[in-house]
Amino acid sequence: MSVLHKEVRLSPRTPERELGIRTRRAFLTLGVGAVAGYGAWRWLQTRPQEGSIPEPFRGMLRFNERLERDFFSEHKLARSFPANRVQPIRTNGLLGLSGDFDPRQWQLNINQGPGAVKAVTLDEIRTLPRIEQTTQLNCIEGWSVVIHWTGARFSDFCAKFAPGALQRRCVGMETPGQEYYVGLDMRSALQSQTLLCYEMNGAPLAIENGAPLRLGIPTKYGIKNIKRIGTITYTDQRPADYWAEEGYDWYAGL
Repeated sequence: MSVLHKEVRLSPRTPERELGIRTRRAFLTLGVGAVAGYGAWRWLQTRPQEGSIPEPFRGMLRFNERLERDFFSEHKLARSFPANRVQPIRTNGLLGLSGDFDPRQWQLNINQGPGAVKAVTLDEIRTLPRIEQTTQLNCIEGWSVVIHWTGARFSDFCAKFAPGALQRRCVGMETPGQEYYVGLDMRSALQSQTLLCYEMNGAPLAIENGAPLRLGIPTKYGIKNIKRIGTITYTDQRPADYWAEEGYDWYAGL
């Protein structure tokens, strides 16, 4: 029996045909990715929320915080810069600075416990050792600026005006009208570069930059560098924090 062989000729893969094949593959890949992305988004919508963001994202922030805490050291300093690197002050973040305000009438209230409130004036803070440093203010939005800061170490302030609070785990600060507030871990607050500042770039603080007293803490993002501090509260519980309530990292370490 003879077997007939029939020659089969395949059409050549022309550029047009190759483009069609690749287009179909790309379309299928994008389709699968879109379905997977939509499924992940729907899954996130069903997760419980903490601080206005889904728990999986909050869990990642907690993981990052653990890493930052493990690597943090009171002896590890933020980078210092020479005087010729100082830049013009950038005004940003006016929360807590609204309304009529007279710096001459200002005083700092210290909450040390139920019914234990102590008022401190700017002149009293100025009696503490005067510290000057040139460090970088890093905004969480991605920009940074080198500033020459002048003020008192927060650790010196605590030692003189609230020595019993040094063993607390956290400290909260808020503006006089409680419009803006931050929470800090005490280890970071007591680090030697954390200052209660009354001058920036060699001049007294301007109203828009937090006069008469603001925080300068170069180991944290700018959202923690609260302006116009009105009240300080020492606590063992994590204090409220404005931007953490909006979904940002509470620790906000660099």
